[in-house]
Amino acid sequence: MAQSPDVDEPTREYPSVPDESPPETPETPEPPRKSIVARVLIFFGVVFAVIVAACFGLRSLNVLPSFDNPFDQQTTDRSQPVLLQSMRDLSRYVAADGTFQVIVDLQEDRKYIPDWLLNRRILFVGSGTVEEYVDFSTLSDKALEVDNEKKTIKITLPPPQQGDAALDLQKSYVVEENRGLLTSIGDAFKSDTDKQQRVYQVAQQRITEAAHSSGLDQRARDNTQRMLESLFSRLGYTSVTVTFTTP
Repeated sequence: MAQSPDVDEPTREYPSVPDESPPETPETPEPPRKSIVARVLIFFGVVFAVIVAACFGLRSLNVLPSFDNPFDQQTTDRSQPVLLQSMRDLSRYVAADGTFQVIVDLQEDRKYIPDWLLNRRILFVGSGTVEEYVDFSTLSDKALEVDNEKKTIKITLPPPQQGDAALDLQKSYVVEENRGLLTSIGDAFKSDTDKQQRVYQVAQQRITEAAHSSGLDQRARDNTQRMLESLFSRLGYTSVTVTFTTP
């Protein structure tokens, strides 16, 4: 029986369209990046340690040259050659010397000006040596009387002389130095060499004065007499008399 065209018929199914997208491939897990970086660092660390150990080993065997620190402090000596100014023959016998130490306390200030503004005080410890010597260059022909038959000899010498104090800078030092505000500012623009020389001169002068009353003169006389007695006794003289003239 024919159906009427007005009657709706069920919609026909269209054929399925094949899926043309590429098939999905299973994702492979990537290795963690942190482990790779750690392995690379360990590898380079081992290589660096081997290189350093090899360098030290070759350096200990004197195979590699030594390399100085490029930032190490260096001192350049541009001093000029030593110039000989004078030369003289010495005919003195140093019979005794003494080492002295003095404390120099010098202060410079201004009247009606406070010390914190304009003042200079230095405490210096000076150590020096003073020599006592006999000068044989001034001996006359009559200074020596020799009797070869009796094996006696008489010597007349000038009195011992005292030299100036020689300050030992390695054992001398500044204990304390105080300066006022204006004094410090002034020292920043000028050299302080004159002040240092003055302190040295005061120390030398006081050491020289102290040596006069220290007994060096008598010690020099005794040492000179013993030296001459020993010298002439070896030459066969049985009696040696040493006399010092009065200054």
